[in-house]
Amino acid sequence: MRHLLSLAVLAACCTAVNVAAEEPDSASTEKLTESVSLFNGKDLSGWIGREDLWSVEDGQIVGRTTADKPLKQNTFLIYADREPANFELTLQFKIENTNSGIQYRSKIIDREKFVVGGYQADIDFGNRYAGILYEEKGRGILAERGQSVTIGEDGKKDVKQYADGAKLGNGIHPGEWNDYRIVANGNHLQHFINGTMTAEVIDNQTEKAATSGVIAFQLHVGGPMEMRFKNIVLHPVK
Repeated sequence: MRHLLSLAVLAACCTAVNVAAEEPDSASTEKLTESVSLFNGKDLSGWIGREDLWSVEDGQIVGRTTADKPLKQNTFLIYADREPANFELTLQFKIENTNSGIQYRSKIIDREKFVVGGYQADIDFGNRYAGILYEEKGRGILAERGQSVTIGEDGKKDVKQYADGAKLGNGIHPGEWNDYRIVANGNHLQHFINGTMTAEVIDNQTEKAATSGVIAFQLHVGGPMEMRFKNIVLHPVK
């Protein structure tokens, strides 16, 4: 079982910011046959990240930054025990200020600083980017809200606008609880917020497309913010 390091340990060693510093014995990539909860509602067992930023309150994962200690780069809370391939991920989120996101099929780039790269289901308080498909440390925005995008082997995009992105945003509520559902099935990726599809990508660029990887939550550089997640469950693809 992995547990948060105590604040006393952090105070004793200013560079010790790991929730859990050890490597997991092995990352599970087996095919999902039943739903699996990634959060026990009590502590951050299975997750790694900066213990001064992430905590558990009222059965929720909470990420919080402050004005006196601004982030120098994006940082993530990473579920490192599994690297799921095909799945549906469901959870609830609530954002207060700035920007966040849910990483999936992502790779750990810097384990000491908790940096990851890969597909991201975006979230932002300004409600401009919430629901889009972004690739952190990669190709950037792959699909805006309301877009269905097919990416060719050569990286070129065929973009179809199936809905008005601004109108879709009216169904997303910053500062309140929202449902997020992410579907990753082969090269077909879909985001849903509050039951409505917000973006879709078919990624045929095999050189850069990811087939599996970790799940993680982002705290973004910028002003002080608070991000909450709960009811985090992986499901087999229907």
